[in-house]
Amino acid sequence: MAETLGSLVDKVSIKNLRLWHMDEAIASKDPGDPALEELKAKRDLAARQNQDLIDEANIFLADALEGKVKIRDEKLKLYQNRNVKSSDTIKKIGEAVSELAWRNIKLWHLEDEARRTDLPDAEIVKVKRGIDATNQERNDLMDKVDEILSNHVAEK
Repeated sequence: MAETLGSLVDKVSIKNLRLWHMDEAIASKDPGDPALEELKAKRDLAARQNQDLIDEANIFLADALEGKVKIRDEKLKLYQNRNVKSSDTIKKIGEAVSELAWRNIKLWHLEDEARRTDLPDAEIVKVKRGIDATNQERNDLMDKVDEILSNHVAEK
């Protein structure tokens, strides 16, 4: 299975983060900065890619509601990190999407922290463990989006 609604929503969330950071970088540049036009072009490309992902998610959702696509595959997880927040209490797609976006924001900042050169190795290890746990939560939330959609379609 190539894409699911959960994986598409995840990609949109990440693309939105990139757009936000690019907008901040553009706003911080002087109007005469030669790098400004290149940055704006990259931002425009990212915005087009984001819209393509949104369109793909809308088509997938419409097809799923009509029973035209397989919504999810059974997951075969080979590891279990017990230091993650459970998504079991989430019952609505909007809540799952919101939590997924939050995990991507958290991952973005954790990755930035892990790239710092002024931190001792022991701190980097702690950050990397946080990345592992947050990434598992992210994957669980992508699955949760698909589970909720699947349950909704099954009820119809």
